[in-house]
Amino acid sequence: MAARNPKRWVATVKTDSTHPPKGLFTKDASTIARVLASKRVSPKGPGSGMRMLTYYINRGGKGLSRSRQAELQRAKSLLSKRIHGAASSRSKRSNASGSKKRSR
Repeated sequence: MAARNPKRWVATVKTDSTHPPKGLFTKDASTIARVLASKRVSPKGPGSGMRMLTYYINRGGKGLSRSRQAELQRAKSLLSKRIHGAASSRSKRSNASGSKKRSR
């Protein structure tokens, strides 16, 4: 039996949880971020979309042109802002409702 090439681990990854639309990663950064943040593509939230984007960037590696890498990094930055924006608005809502003191 031939030894496995450790650089090919990605070939064994099989997932059926989410499927971004075909050709999504060839579009502009704002479209990529918007689609990956949607519940249709990332049912568990934009964090799942961030993992998909990071996986794609890592898998593409040296095969991606500099301009494509830059566009994907911009999408990653936009998606990160969406994630942190959603988290901060959640914490503001929980603080607003939980900070009231009870009167006895």
